[in-house]
Amino acid sequence: MRRCLLLGALALAAPAVAQTPAVNAARAGGAIGERYDGYIGVAAPVSATVRSQVATINIHRRSLYSNLAARKGASPQDVGITAGCELLSRVAVGETYLLSDGVWRRRAPGQGAPVPAYCR
Repeated sequence: MRRCLLLGALALAAPAVAQTPAVNAARAGGAIGERYDGYIGVAAPVSATVRSQVATINIHRRSLYSNLAARKGASPQDVGITAGCELLSRVAVGETYLLSDGVWRRRAPGQGAPVPAYCR
């Protein structure tokens, strides 16, 4: 079931990640990053514009996760966490990310992708 959710979540989440230059700059600067639950989070102060754009991306992702969950008989939370596994695996060096322990981290050079054990 998890594999099916992942494939569907990936197909849906990829277009939802379309980002503006401001969001891309905030991501590169470590102010925003991927969260374990499939959403983008704010890790440091950002402008109201970036905060609004992050909220819009998350609303789009929530809608996609809810639609997929309804089709697959799963919860939107499970779909989001499954998508989060893939999105965390895509975190680039220098980008920030949030795991379920609530601590924001920045991926360092030479560090592997921040994929939690439950994703494997």
